[in-house]
Amino acid sequence: MKLKDYTQEEINAMSYDDVAFMILTEAKKKMKINELFQQVAKVFNLSDDDFVAQIGDFFELLSTDQRFIMLEDGYWDLKAKYSAKIVIDEEEDEELLSEEIEEDNEEEIEPEEDEIFYNEEETDDNDDDLQDLVVINEPEDEANIGM
Repeated sequence: MKLKDYTQEEINAMSYDDVAFMILTEAKKKMKINELFQQVAKVFNLSDDDFVAQIGDFFELLSTDQRFIMLEDGYWDLKAKYSAKIVIDEEEDEELLSEEIEEDNEEEIEPEEDEIFYNEEETDDNDDDLQDLVVINEPEDEANIGM
């Protein structure tokens, strides 16, 4: 059923996106959002002020409705007219896989847990880390305790 076959009462019961869907279906061409919403506004007899006030909401409505797709240069059309073209490039997949394998082979091997501790045979008893440490015992002064 075409849009012109509906009564004004039936049209007023429709949503903007349903009317836009019908307009794009009948027009069989992509449209800019202003052109599309102008036609929707004409169907609903919206004033210029209403057009300006609601075009942002209309854009959001089309953006969230899965039946529509935004094309380049701001054109909108029905998503059903377009199919996703998936190209599998086997050479590129093999190239990426071989790079990943090379990266895995080049990874540094983590030292085992035992290797991070010093072996007793390797330590030098004369090399004492605390040999320069000086401990000073100060007498406790009762006047300094409260500070």
